[in-house]
Amino acid sequence: MSNEGEDREYRMEELAAAAGITPRTLRFYRERGLIPPPRREGRIAWYGPHHLARLRTIAALLERGHTLNGIADLAAAFESGRDVGEVLGLNEPTEEEPVRLHPEQLADFFGDQATAENLGAALDLGYLATDGEDLIHVSRRLLDVSASLVKEGVPLSAVLAAAHEVRAHADALATLFTDLLHAHVRDEDPTRLRPLAKSVVEAELSMALDRRLRERGSGSGSGGSSA
Repeated sequence: MSNEGEDREYRMEELAAAAGITPRTLRFYRERGLIPPPRREGRIAWYGPHHLARLRTIAALLERGHTLNGIADLAAAFESGRDVGEVLGLNEPTEEEPVRLHPEQLADFFGDQATAENLGAALDLGYLATDGEDLIHVSRRLLDVSASLVKEGVPLSAVLAAAHEVRAHADALATLFTDLLHAHVRDEDPTRLRPLAKSVVEAELSMALDRRLRERGSGSGSGGSSA
C-alpha cells in the first residue's frame, strides 16, 4: 500500500529513504534547524509525517533556487509565526476567502521575493498565519493583488509596507462607520448595513484615485519649454 498513515513514525534511515535523501543529509538538516527535533524513546529517534512534509518542502524550495541559509531563515520565521486561530479568530464572520498554502508555494506567487524578511512582515501584518506545516493567507483577493503588484515590478517589501498604512486607514474608516451606525441605527443586526459603508469607501477611493492620477498626469506634462 502506498498510502502513508498520518500516525506513522520513521527511524532516521526510513525517513531519509522516504524523502529521497541520505541519512547524512538528514542529520545535516537537523543540525541546521531546518527540521524540528525528533521524538526520542531512549536512544532511538522517531520522526513523524510532519518531518517528511518539511523535507519535501526543503526539496521544493531548493529546486526553486532558494539557498539553505535562506530556507533556514524561512523556517525560523515560520516557526515563530502567529497561529491561524489567533489571526482568523474563531467563528468570526468574514467575506474574505482564506487560502491554504504549502510554504514552497510562496515562490510560485512571489518568486525570489519570498524571503524570510517578507514572510515575517506578512506574519506580523496578519496576512499569513501558520497551521501545522501549512500557511494560511487570510484573503485570496489580497494574495492575488499582492502577487499582481509584484509581477508589475513593485517590490513585495514595498507592498507590505503600504499594507501597514492601508490597514491604519481602513481601521479608522471602520471605526467611523461603526460609531455612526451604533449612534443612529437601532437595529438588532447592524452588520446588514456593511455594504453601504463599503460602497461609500469604494466610491470615495475611486474618485480620489482619479484626482491623483489627473494631478500626476498634468504634473508630468507641465515640464515642456515655453515659447
